[in-house]
Amino acid sequence: MIQHYWSVFAELIVTPFEHVTLVWGIVPLYFGLLLNELTADKANFRTAVQSGFSFLWAGAQWLWPYFSHQVDMPPIRLASLPVNLLVTFLTIALGVVALISGIRKKYPKHLHFIGHTRFANYFMISIFPIQSHYLPWTWDRLAAIALFAVPIWLVLHFGLMPVRNR
Repeated sequence: MIQHYWSVFAELIVTPFEHVTLVWGIVPLYFGLLLNELTADKANFRTAVQSGFSFLWAGAQWLWPYFSHQVDMPPIRLASLPVNLLVTFLTIALGVVALISGIRKKYPKHLHFIGHTRFANYFMISIFPIQSHYLPWTWDRLAAIALFAVPIWLVLHFGLMPVRNR
């Protein structure tokens, strides 16, 4: 069973690198993930700015297929359109709030967590091919993302600990 979810997860990670149009959107998210993991564990306004940029970047990339008329773009699946748009606009809203909070150095009431979204890049990276319409939303893909979240976090957290805060 774990082999099935491993292959699903691998498909999510590999798909953006199989399409040139997705590479330009996914590489900054990997860079943001690495940058966020190399900063201190404590949330601050700098991490809020970093996260805000990543959220806005991902949201902009996910909106691009609706306005682009390139031949190599996959068709937009009408069945998953409401989910895609909900995730996209929620991501953009979180990005705006995080970016503004980081710039103003003040969080809105009950939104202090927005400065501690280091691992949000993992979720944006893993759903990137789905949100970009190259793969459809499925329960298997959602389960694979959830299943590998903790192991990936552990590898990033402890693997990068020697170089963090130098």
